[in-house]
This record gives sequence, C-alpha cells and structure tokens, in this order.
Amino acid sequence: MSVPFQSAAIIGAGLMGRLMAVTLAQAGCKVALYEAGSPEAEGAAARVAAAMLAPLAESAVAPVSVVRMGHHALSRWPDLLAPLAQPVFFQREGTLVLWHRQDATEAARLERVLAHTGAQVPALPPMQTLDGAGIAALEPSLGQRFARGLFLPGEGQLDNRALLASLLATLEADANVALHWQSPHVPEDFAPGTPGQPDWVIDCRGLGARPQWRALRGVRGEVIRVHAPEVTLQRPTRLVHPRYPLYIAPKPDHLFVIGATEIESDDMSPASVRSTLELLSAAYAVHSGFAEARIVEIATQCRPTLPDNLPAIRQPRPRVLQINGLYRHGFMIAPALLDAAMELLVHGHSALAQGFGMAPPTSDDA
Repeated sequence: MSVPFQSAAIIGAGLMGRLMAVTLAQAGCKVALYEAGSPEAEGAAARVAAAMLAPLAESAVAPVSVVRMGHHALSRWPDLLAPLAQPVFFQREGTLVLWHRQDATEAARLERVLAHTGAQVPALPPMQTLDGAGIAALEPSLGQRFARGLFLPGEGQLDNRALLASLLATLEADANVALHWQSPHVPEDFAPGTPGQPDWVIDCRGLGARPQWRALRGVRGEVIRVHAPEVTLQRPTRLVHPRYPLYIAPKPDHLFVIGATEIESDDMSPASVRSTLELLSAAYAVHSGFAEARIVEIATQCRPTLPDNLPAIRQPRPRVLQINGLYRHGFMIAPALLDAAMELLVHGHSALAQGFGMAPPTSDDA
C-alpha cells in the first residue's frame, strides 16, 4: 500500500508504534520514531504479554467487535511477519481449555458464552468438546489429568519479545527510518503539514498518552516466565476457575508464560506473594512437571485501557492520529488497528473500522 504523503513522526515504540513505523517505511514514507525509553521496550505492555491470538477464548471477557478484530489479525500476522529482518515464532495450533471437576459449573457457563460467540461470528472455526481421550490426542501429558475440555481450532500465539526485536532490527536496517531513543515527545511538539515538519504525527504511547487522553487508565497484569524442560505442551492451554482463570502459553525451548491476574490498578510494584502462589499452584495443577521448573522472571505491567475496554483511533487535530486502548488484547487486535489506521491515513475513512464496530475518529479529549 502506498501513502499520499512523504513523512510521518511516530511517538511511542511499543508494539503499535513499531508496527506503524515498519508499515509506513515499507510504503516508502520517511519515518521518525520517538521513544521515551530504550530500544528494549522495557516500559511497554507488549514486552510482558503472553501474545496469544485467541479471539474465541477471549470472548469470555471481550465483546464481538474485539473477536472480529482478532479473527482478522490471525490471517494478517503471517503477512506482517514475512518481511521482517529476523524470524519470529508463530503458530496456529488452537487453544485447549481445561477444568477440574469442581469447576464444571463455571466451565458450562464458559461453553455457553463461546457457543454464543460462535453463532455471532460464524467465520470462526467451531468449538470442539473433548473427553479424556480427545485431550490426550492433543496433549498426551494431560489426558490422564482431565476428563473434559474444549478445543478452539485455529487460534494461535507468537513470541512477543522476538517480535519486538525483529521489528527493531527491521527499522534499524531501513534507510527511510530515523530512530530517536530516550526522546519523550507529545503531539503538540510537532506542527504537521508545515515546512520542515512531518506530514503526519501518529501517537502510539499507550499509558504515556494519559496527559492528552484523560480517559485512559491502567489495568495491572502479573505474568511469570518459567523454564520447564519436563513439560511439553503444543499449544496455549487455559484453566477454567471462578476466581483466577489461568493461561499457560508455551514458547520455544520449553519457556512458558503463565498468567491470569487482572487488577484495576495503575500499581507497577512487584507481584504479590498471593498472586504468585496462585499462578504457580494452578500451573502445577495442570502439569506436575512445573514443580521442577525454574522461574526466569516475574513481571508486572499495566495495560492502557479506555472506559469501555475497547480500542480507539481518534484525530484530535488535523494530521494527528492517536491509537490507544488495546487493553489485554494487544497482540490479538494490533493488526486490525494497523490496517484500519492505514485506511484512515490513505483514504480519510476506514471501512474496516466500521466493520469492526469502532467509533469514527473524534477530536474529543475526554
């Protein structure tokens, strides 16, 4: 896709900022990327995420509009990954949902929710119910531990940190891109469209944009990374629980990302003992091999979230675009937001955004 302008300044080098920068540079645009932190994206929510691409599974907590974005993104990720400078782990082996006998009532409720979502979004592969033999066929190490489960075909995941690194390497190798680290900026620092200034400014700062987008809030998440050579899982696995539904995302080389917690708080302090014990105990209940796992990292981060928990693209003034509010669905919906933003930049409107049920861009500063 070509763009009808020659230059852009992008503020924020998290997932969305890097995707926008690579896409615009590939379209022949000169890009200046400004980031308040370092190239390692240590302050980005994307660095902590499990990067699961699970629109049907996430419909337990997400509306149909987000499910549609996630379904769109599943087919787009291979296209986005193909031209990058370094390979990135990506798979579509589906999602396995399991539960212990005492949580069967909660599992039945979840199954009804997923069935309703499937009826609303018929393009999604249909959910499959499993018995112990069916679970064992997908994950041999789990078939004796669980009698019932659900399989959500076609869902996937990728390696979030490998993706951030590959996007960075791609940008560093592109002559159209100028990278500015430790360089905090706000949209008001630029006068787009005037001589010597970029043609467009695109703000992708996440929670860093709160002074300009006051409705943003942080939703805390806690994630544990472990190295577990005794555990073999082929796909992301979710454990149904009324209080802390767990996910385990297997990455290459027996690295596993374990998470569940979601707290309405901007608190960025280390994880609590309680949540750490709950996460690790639940993981051990899924697979006893986690008993000998080594804890690589316990990380916390706050996801940028808007009042309706939905993402938004807005245009506060001419030639300034702001993309924010990806909440807990960043990797799952980022390609959909990227494609919608590109349509807006090229055509001034986006049929994709309308199809996803996104509100038209506004200048509201609430």
